[in-house]
Amino acid sequence: MTGNATQRYPASYALIDQATRKSGFTMASDVNVCSLLKTLAASKPGGKFLELGTGTGLSTSWILDGMNASATLISVDNDPAALQIAKQYLGNDHRLKLAESDGARWIEQNKELKFDFIFADTWHGKYLMLEEVLNMLNPAALYIVDDMLPQENWPDGHHEKVTALVKILEDRNDLLISKLHWSTGVIIAVKHPAD
Repeated sequence: MTGNATQRYPASYALIDQATRKSGFTMASDVNVCSLLKTLAASKPGGKFLELGTGTGLSTSWILDGMNASATLISVDNDPAALQIAKQYLGNDHRLKLAESDGARWIEQNKELKFDFIFADTWHGKYLMLEEVLNMLNPAALYIVDDMLPQENWPDGHHEKVTALVKILEDRNDLLISKLHWSTGVIIAVKHPAD
């Protein structure tokens, strides 16, 4: 067994990847993490999904590929150029709503919404406004973050932010978490269902 993604890639992935490379966008999620997102998405039939940090839609394509026909996904990003790539290749999927917005503004305006799956791939929902985003989880919902292992592009002081986030998640009584020392480093948390 290897740690590499072996699932069928989404039909749109190669085109999005090519456009992403051409655009110079360098913050795409690791393909192994994307494969995991597809697997986890399949566990929430009819679910309400949220992705914070669409980028160009690479991870979005995998989440959509794991979702069933009645599930819905809102994906939020503040970069119009990156979002344009996602819109070009994924915009016809009726299950997807792409939102161009600052993360803080979107969360503040939508904090009453509840989700069954949240992938926080940007600062908001991960290092900023964490409490607000965790409050958006339904019972038994999944909260997923990646890039928890040291990366070459981390700015000075970022390690301390990651350490603090891990401690916050570990200390919460309403979350069950698993830390995967794999790929770029993944944490999967489940909102403890009410008794």
